Amino acid sequence: MKPVRSIKNQYRGINAHLHSFFQTEGGWPEFHTRHIVHLADALKSILLPMGYTTAIEPSVQIRRIDTFAEPEYSEADVAIFDLDPIRVRQPVSPMSSPGELILPIEEILRVDTRSEKDYNAIKIYELKPVKLDRGEPIAWIELLSPSNKPGGQDAREYFDKRANLIESGMVFIEIDFLHESAPALNKLPNYRARKNQYSEMNAHPYRIVIVDPRPDIKTGVVRINEFDVDAPIPTLSIPLSGDDILTFDFGVPYQKTYVEALYGLEWVDYSHLPVHFERYSVADQTRIAARMLAVLEATHNGIDLESASFPVKEVSLETALTEIKAIIQATS
Repeated sequence: MKPVRSIKNQYRGINAHLHSFFQTEGGWPEFHTRHIVHLADALKSILLPMGYTTAIEPSVQIRRIDTFAEPEYSEADVAIFDLDPIRVRQPVSPMSSPGELILPIEEILRVDTRSEKDYNAIKIYELKPVKLDRGEPIAWIELLSPSNKPGGQDAREYFDKRANLIESGMVFIEIDFLHESAPALNKLPNYRARKNQYSEMNAHPYRIVIVDPRPDIKTGVVRINEFDVDAPIPTLSIPLSGDDILTFDFGVPYQKTYVEALYGLEWVDYSHLPVHFERYSVADQTRIAARMLAVLEATHNGIDLESASFPVKEVSLETALTEIKAIIQATS
């Protein structure tokens, strides 16, 4: 059977085929760079109506703005100034999302290791417009790379950088789309499976974590939002200053990155299982096989893969793999 490819991401969320390829064959740095740009663009479209703006530099930052005039001092990153100088500064904690796990900061963070390697990130700052310094940062959004996770060469440096930011009172958002390495947080079930091993019970492959250390690190919380293969990437609430809450759909920039980079035409073939398919949990293997089956059936029936999203059948892993094999044999 010839390769079955689609510009559109056929998964509802993270594309398991693509992320397995990235973690086995490489390519994550390019995705990281592209996705940070789209993440910042998507943030800007929401923040502008709220009285904020963003721009992109090598290290993406967001600062509050309270003037439309050009600053009299040079600043290297992205600026957002507060348009309302009398806005209350005391942060207001957002409502928790369905399925969100909330834990104390000191219980969940890995703070015993150290790092300094730079990666593109999105920072939210509160800045006094007449000062030459950056002011007090509000939040930092980090997209994890393989080297930053446990066992990676930069993990020790990364954990230290994260701890320093959180201890400074900054809201920290950590995006983890890498299922083949252990969580960057303590006490979370480990999804990482290897030969003759299985994912720990209740483990999930992907997560977005919001650490809010305000009013102080002892009473602050970590909000953990985990999700599975073929599940939508969640929409979450990010606390800013005062009553400001940024409600953000993390799935929108992901799909934009996937489509605009043409990853689906270059690296994703739905007629083959993802690389290291066995490293997924049985539940996620079933989801992958069901998604592949839906795509292959549509292709076999002459349906344009770019035209629609295809519902998956509720079938067992064995049944899905058997039906996939039958379609491939029939079209070979």
